[in-house]
Amino acid sequence: MSARETVTFYLHPKLRRRAENGNHNFLTKISDVLTGAGLQVGYDNDDTAARLRARARPGRSLFLMQEPVNARGLTFRKTYVYPFWHIEKQAARWDWPVAQEPYVALADDAPKAANFYRFWRQRLFDDETLEIRRDGFVYVPLQSQLLRKRSFQTCSPIEMIEAVLKHDTTRQVMVTLHPEETYSAEEQNALEALMVKYDRLYLQVGEMNRYLKTCDYVVTQNSSAGFIGYFFGKPLILFAKSDMHHIALNVEQMGQRLAFEAIENHKPDYAGYLHWFLQQRAINAGRPEATTAIRDVLRGHDWPV
Repeated sequence: MSARETVTFYLHPKLRRRAENGNHNFLTKISDVLTGAGLQVGYDNDDTAARLRARARPGRSLFLMQEPVNARGLTFRKTYVYPFWHIEKQAARWDWPVAQEPYVALADDAPKAANFYRFWRQRLFDDETLEIRRDGFVYVPLQSQLLRKRSFQTCSPIEMIEAVLKHDTTRQVMVTLHPEETYSAEEQNALEALMVKYDRLYLQVGEMNRYLKTCDYVVTQNSSAGFIGYFFGKPLILFAKSDMHHIALNVEQMGQRLAFEAIENHKPDYAGYLHWFLQQRAINAGRPEATTAIRDVLRGHDWPV
C-alpha cells in the first residue's frame, strides 16, 4: 500500500500506546472506518519533529487538539466530556462550524433533551448535581497566561477578574487556578495584589465541581468549567471566543456592563442546549451509530471513506 493511502495519528506517547493496542474507544472506531475504506493507519508522536515529518509525508494525518500541518490533516478533540468528540479542519474551537451555527430549540426535541440531561448529569456527576445551591459567590476558573490578552480574548484574565469585582459589587469572588498549569511569579504577584485590594476575592486551586455546585454563576474566558456548569444549571459569562457560547452571555457582543446586568435573570434552556450541542452536533463515541457518524464527518471533510 502506498504512503499516500496511509493516515497517521499524531499522539502523545501514552495515548499513542493505547491507540496502537486498540485500547482507546474513539480512536479504534476511527481506525476501523479508515481501514474499512482500504486505507492504512500509522502512528507517530506529537512533538515538533513529528510535525515536520507530517509535512513531508504524502498521506493524511490526524492530530489531537493541534492545528493540522496542511490541507491533508484534521484535528480531533474531546467535546468537553467523554464520550463526545469533534473532528475538524482547525484546532480553534471558536472557528468550528458549531460555533458559527445558531442554536434554535425545537419543541419536538424537549422530551429527548430532558431525558438526555437527566441521564448525563447522573452519569458524569453521580449525585453531585442533586446538591446544587447558590451561596452568593461568583466562580472564576482561570486557564493560562494571566497577564496577556490574546487574539480571541476581550481582555487579559487578570483584567477579567477586576471586571467581575467592578460589576458585581456585593458577591464574593472565588478564583481558581488550573491544577495542571504552572503560573509565573509575576502572575502570582498580580493575583496577590488583587487579593490585598479586594477582601471579597479568594483564591484556590481546582475543585471545579465543588464550586459549580454552590456558586451563583460562572465567569471565564472560555474554560471548559463554564460548559460543565451547564450541567449544574449555572449561568455563564464569557470573556473570549468559544464554541459553546450560544446560551452564555458574551462580553464581546454585549459589553461588560450589560452582561453582568443580564446575569441576574439569565435562565437558558440547559437541557435543550446540551442535547443539541453534544448529541446532535458532536460524535457520541459510546453509541452504536458512532462508526457511521465518524464516516459521515470524514466524508464531509472530503476524505475517501
